Amino acid sequence: MAYFDNVKVGDKLYGMVFGAGEVTQVFEESHYKMMVSFKNGYEVPYTEDGIPGWGNFKKQTIFYKNDIDLSDVDFTPVTKVLSPKKIIKLREKKKLEVRLPSGIWTKCKKNVKEYVEEMLEAENYHLFRKAVEKE
Repeated sequence: MAYFDNVKVGDKLYGMVFGAGEVTQVFEESHYKMMVSFKNGYEVPYTEDGIPGWGNFKKQTIFYKNDIDLSDVDFTPVTKVLSPKKIIKLREKKKLEVRLPSGIWTKCKKNVKEYVEEMLEAENYHLFRKAVEKE
């Protein structure tokens, strides 16, 4: 039984990428189970296992709002704004993290390159940081 077998239009969800969202459509005859609309205007289709049709994610990134525990997720603010040159250098070395719209930090290799490019073009340098070493 998949996590979203009984999903309904109007269910409140939380996506690790885009934050709070709501189910706007449920599909019966499709690879995707539902369409979720987020507060920032994004609409993303998800499989019945919670895998998005956006990016290269291969695991569940969305949960029922009441089921998720975010106590161990990194939401810390950026301490130093990086220069565009430093951002590019860190990305080449695979040591760059980006802050997702949900506020969670993640390695840049996990999301779509266009997202990183959009943030650079918009000069949103505060959404990047050098990767934090795991203890």
